[in-house]
Amino acid sequence: MSIRLAVISNAGGSGKTTLSTHLAWSMSQQKLKVCLMDLDPQGSLTLFCGLDTPEPEHTIATVLQDNFDGNWTLTPCWSEYTDRVDICQGGMVLVATADELVVHKRGAYVLGDRLQDYPLPHEVLIFDCPATLGPLPLMALAACTHIVIPVQLEPKSIQGAAKLLEWYYYNCQHLRLRPIPEIIGFIPNQYNPRRAAHREILKALPEQLQEMNIQIFAPIRDSTEFVNASGQGLPLHLYRKTHPAVADFQPLVSQILKILGKPSQKKTKKAS
Repeated sequence: MSIRLAVISNAGGSGKTTLSTHLAWSMSQQKLKVCLMDLDPQGSLTLFCGLDTPEPEHTIATVLQDNFDGNWTLTPCWSEYTDRVDICQGGMVLVATADELVVHKRGAYVLGDRLQDYPLPHEVLIFDCPATLGPLPLMALAACTHIVIPVQLEPKSIQGAAKLLEWYYYNCQHLRLRPIPEIIGFIPNQYNPRRAAHREILKALPEQLQEMNIQIFAPIRDSTEFVNASGQGLPLHLYRKTHPAVADFQPLVSQILKILGKPSQKKTKKAS
């Protein structure tokens, strides 16, 4: 069994790429093969993974062309530390790709078509989407099996998340997606417990989401070390493995393992 996870938010700075990279590393430590797919024209995954900017022909844009022959352009990620993470890089070439998808007869389904015709061996595929609700996230929606929604604990971000849910329900019906991609949950990001607004929004969210049967995970704390780690092209687990925020990703990791039917590889101490 595999999972195709779309990380979607229609707000910039919500932590999509941070979540994608840290989730990829965490799943690789569970002995799973992971592929990151960068659907963002900003190409942030390239920076966060410490890679060079690719040539257009070495990006996911090539995969989305009609003449694609099944040769996925994958680059090993953090190869000094693991052989379980690959990335299909994005970049500015995706701006033109997004325009092409609008007029393509199967624009919303292209990525799903490629994965069906030329399946990858990875057990976890993570789609890092741009901060829009345009053609690229729509394509990710049609190709994914599950969705996570990172959200900042700010009023504007919460309002944007409400519009995202409307977009999700409408397009699942409009595209006739079967089965409908499941929303695993909301992931509050950049949480600062010293800010009253953060505490109040975090307290109110569970009840609001419960009405839609959507889970909310414990928040990922705010820390400048995330910025420092991404500047080095590393997940926080490698940059500062003792940092307390490392543990913030574990609830989502555990949920994905449960979906996959995989036991956790976390070692337990034997009772003395």
